[in-house]
This record gives sequence, structure tokens and C-alpha cells, in this order.
Amino acid sequence: MHELRYDGYRIHARLDSGRVKLLTRTGLDWTHRYGVTARALAALGKQSVYLDGELCAMRTDGTTSFSELQAATDEGRTTQLVYFAFDLLFLNGQDITGLALLDRKEALKRLLRRCAAVHLVQRSPHRGWQALFRCGLRRQS
Repeated sequence: MHELRYDGYRIHARLDSGRVKLLTRTGLDWTHRYGVTARALAALGKQSVYLDGELCAMRTDGTTSFSELQAATDEGRTTQLVYFAFDLLFLNGQDITGLALLDRKEALKRLLRRCAAVHLVQRSPHRGWQALFRCGLRRQS
């Protein structure tokens, strides 16, 4: 299996009974910086979930840009950032890291599919299998 490398902030998302915390790899709570992302993840409901992912700024060509992510964060323009959830580590109080990675990705896919406020994107590379899950609010028309 092959996964793309994103150029963003590695963020763990902890959901507990509808409350969300966005945590850095070192454990800093950055929820206040990325309220739109936290609200999108809160739409998953009253479940207890721990996700591993990457918060990114997307260019119009579909690539990520770390400098644009930093600028958006510094300027408070975080509404267009995308959270790519690529692993589900805990689900409803159970550590599921002992399951095969593909099984966790399937559970993540099912979890995100249930949430109307979340985008789901799957892509297949030329070789192997890859699943990318894009989490963000849908634009209001």
C-alpha cells in the first residue's frame, strides 16, 4: 500500500461525546486555531474516536502547500484548510491499532461516510491500494 506525502501539519483529532480536540504530535492543543476543522469533525456525533491525519492548504492544482498553510494560520484564514484523516486509532473506547491497517482504513471510510458534513475522497494509484479521506465542511450556496 502506498500513501501520498502531504505538506501540512500532522494533527491527531480526538472526538469524545461530540467534543473535539486537535492535537499536534507533541500534544499541543490547536483546536482554537482551526475551529472550522473542529466543527466539521464534531459532525461525526457522540462517538469516541481518535484519528491520525494531516491538516493542509490545497492549491487549485490539488497539491498541498506548507507555506500557504502557515500564511493561512498566521492570518486567521483557516476556513479553506483540509484535514486528511488517514488512520483510525481508537473507536468508541477501544484501541484498534492491533487490527490490520486496511481494516482500520475501511472502518474510517465507514465512519466518515455517515457524516453529511464531511467529504470523502478515494483515489487509487498505479500500483497497490491507497485510500485518502478528506474531511472538511461543504460550501454553503
